[in-house]
Amino acid sequence: MTETTHTQTTPPGAAGRPRSPEYRLAADALSGLRQDLFHEAFAYRPLPRLGADSPFVRRRSGRMQEHATWAPHAVVVVLGLVAALIGLTRGGDSGVPSLLCGLLALAPVLLTLVRPAGAFWLSLAASTVTAVFSEQEWVGRPWPPSSFVSHLVVLTVVAVRTRPRTAAWMWVLTGVYGSFAASVLGPWHGDTDVAQMLVLSAVLLLVVTVRHIRREAAQEVTAQQTVTAHERSRRTLLEERTTIARELHDVVAHHMSVVAIQAEAAPYRVENPPEELEKAFATIRENAVAALTELRRVLGVVRAEDYEAPDAPQPTLADLDGLLANVREAGLTVEKVVTGAVRELPQGVELSAYRIVQEALSNTLRHAPGASARVEIGYVLGGLGLRVVNTPPPAPRLVKPSPGAGHGITGMRERVSMLDGEMTAGPSPDGGYEVTVFLPVPAATVSEGDA
Repeated sequence: MTETTHTQTTPPGAAGRPRSPEYRLAADALSGLRQDLFHEAFAYRPLPRLGADSPFVRRRSGRMQEHATWAPHAVVVVLGLVAALIGLTRGGDSGVPSLLCGLLALAPVLLTLVRPAGAFWLSLAASTVTAVFSEQEWVGRPWPPSSFVSHLVVLTVVAVRTRPRTAAWMWVLTGVYGSFAASVLGPWHGDTDVAQMLVLSAVLLLVVTVRHIRREAAQEVTAQQTVTAHERSRRTLLEERTTIARELHDVVAHHMSVVAIQAEAAPYRVENPPEELEKAFATIRENAVAALTELRRVLGVVRAEDYEAPDAPQPTLADLDGLLANVREAGLTVEKVVTGAVRELPQGVELSAYRIVQEALSNTLRHAPGASARVEIGYVLGGLGLRVVNTPPPAPRLVKPSPGAGHGITGMRERVSMLDGEMTAGPSPDGGYEVTVFLPVPAATVSEGDA
């Protein structure tokens, strides 16, 4: 015999109906109250010290900087002592009641340093005990002077250490407690400090809440700016890689086309060439055409739809004089110094070197108008050295610097990185700016270029 068990997941009747928005709002509010002020109310959460990046700490030096990190704790302790002093002087008759009122005012304030939510509840309990031992003139008032100051301090410190929602709940519970205590501790004559407590605490909690909101907004803006800067840098890097891929595509495609054409024409330049030679040239041409096709298929995808391959060959260091003439016409005084044995380098190295010099001079025109520049090119055994340095702009500046997008240095670094080179860029000792690059060239490549 088979027994079937039915499990009812939704209660019948009214409980099974969808909840109204008002009910869900109230349930969420009570859940927030339980989470903020009841759940682990006395959990140990010590007040952290100020960080080294805090403006208050940065303005100090030496041992004072170390002590400055404890400033929040010192402020809380001082405020607690003020409340305790008020309790000692106005708590009641001399002796134990005055001392008790002082300790009851001090304890909740000190507790905010380690258990903020629990300090709020302790403050309400301490206020009740203090009201019982207070002088006759304070009967009927939930907060005698020491408790009044102590509770305001507790509300403020706890609000600073928690979220704005917790501050709102503490304010509501303070009003409920004040109204109840005023009616229980003494006759209701309207002479109570509930209104003063609610007004002052509302102002303090509002200030703290605004501070919370501004700080969170500043953190969100900072985080968004960081993400935006990262995305901008990443996009710049991809754009520069795309540009380099286009240029390399044009360079390599040109050379492969030359190889294919020469391999096809070579047999006709020799009278009665051997069959093996013709087959070798045919194989060379087939491989060159296949490589060119594959190159166009792989690198051709990086071209934009409106991109057109340049009609003229890609620039090299031999075209640098024309670039310098152009920037001189734009008003930049620039000189070129070449050291070492000038030789032909791989076209990728020549192209990257030309672009780096071009970008460095453009940055000088843009960011240091009126300055002069110097371009140094060094042909060394292991590669090519570049140094572009500009003097500081004259003072006073007659022409304001033009703000750039900040992509020039990124593009130069990417070109150097793709050639396994090294690059440094930064201010020079005289106040100008200097870009130093080394592009390695293997010895075998140099020998082939020289040949």
